[in-house]
This record gives sequence, structure tokens and C-alpha cells, in this order.
Amino acid sequence: MGALGNGGFWWNFPAGEGRGDRCKRRRKCKSSSSDSINLREERGCPHFDFPVKQAAIAASLALTGDTIAQLRDRIFGRGRSQLDVDAKEASFWSNHDWLRSLRMASYGFLLYGPGSYAWYQLLDQFMPKQTFITLSTKVILNQIVLGPCVIAVIFAWNNLWLGKLSELPAKYQNDALPTLLYGFRFWIPVTILNFGIVPLPARVAFMSTCSIFWNFYLSSTMSR
Repeated sequence: MGALGNGGFWWNFPAGEGRGDRCKRRRKCKSSSSDSINLREERGCPHFDFPVKQAAIAASLALTGDTIAQLRDRIFGRGRSQLDVDAKEASFWSNHDWLRSLRMASYGFLLYGPGSYAWYQLLDQFMPKQTFITLSTKVILNQIVLGPCVIAVIFAWNNLWLGKLSELPAKYQNDALPTLLYGFRFWIPVTILNFGIVPLPARVAFMSTCSIFWNFYLSSTMSR
């Protein structure tokens, strides 16, 4: 309540201050705020806003990919003769692993969405020109830097949620390299399209959409 009583509303102006004085004061504050932002940027302190839109897109598409992956496991993971059609429809959502879906969605929102968006901005900042050399460099950097980071982070995130951090080194040893090599065959063509054709604001959405197909492989790898 103290914030409301200390000039929080428009009627609490100092006595004797006219409308013109108030406008001048607002312009002065706005100018001072703009100067402080420019000074902060000149001093090497860039302003960072959390990319909510990109994070939400990544989370929703990661959730979609995981849902499709779980549906695939339920359809092809057991014989058709075990359940009739009605029983399959009744058990469709009851057998869904909601914790696993939350795990994937939180990864997309908190880690992949913001992280990949910042990564693409960094690449475009240092290599703004769309030439063959810059495109090739971005593709290579995307595979040797972003690819291993994504695999390392999602394995760690998955084991953290499962309470199996002690098993993480073995998970890396057994599954990280095959997953990375398989990812090269999928993501290199996708990355070429991403950097060569897709505009910057849509790159996270494009890569997340492609990750729906990637989740078919990745989800089965993490559930071993």
C-alpha cells in the first residue's frame, strides 16, 4: 500500500506544479531514461529481454513432438490383438505420461527456446551477410557447437527430472555420440534451409517444427 500513497497515482503531483511543468518533467525523465540506456549499451552492458514468444513456440512444439512420440509408442509398442479399438480409445489419455510431457515442454520454454534464439542472434550479429562462406560457417558452427550443447542439456534435464543424475555419465557414454551422429544427417539439411531461407524471427519456430520429427528418435533414446 505504501507504493500507492507515495506518488503512485496521477493525482499526487507536487503542490503548485502546472500542466506545462508536468509535461517538461516527463520529457526530462524520458530523456534521462533513454540516455541511461544508451550509456549502458556504450559501456558494454546490452539489454536482454526474455523471448517469451519464441520460448512459448518451442515449448508447444516440444510438447506436440513428445505427444506424437508417446502415441507412436502406444500404437506400435504392443500387439493389435491385446486391446480392441474401444479399449484403446479409453486408455489413450489415461496411459499418457504427463510428467514426461511437462519435462519436454519446460525444456523447450526455459532452455531450448531462449538459448537457440540467443544463439541465432549472436551468429547474425557477427555474420550478417548472406554469402556462401557465412552460410557454411553457420551450418558448421550450428552442428559442432549448438548440436552437442542441445544433446548434453536435454540428457541432463531429463535425468534431473527423473532423479538419475548419477546415471548421466553412462547415458552420455552410451547414447550421446550415436544421437549426435544421427542428428548430423537430419539437422545439416535443415540448418542450411534455416540460415539460407528462413528469416531470423521465424528460425526458432522452424527449428522447433523440425524437432517434432527429431523427437521420434530423441524420445526413444532418452527412454531407454
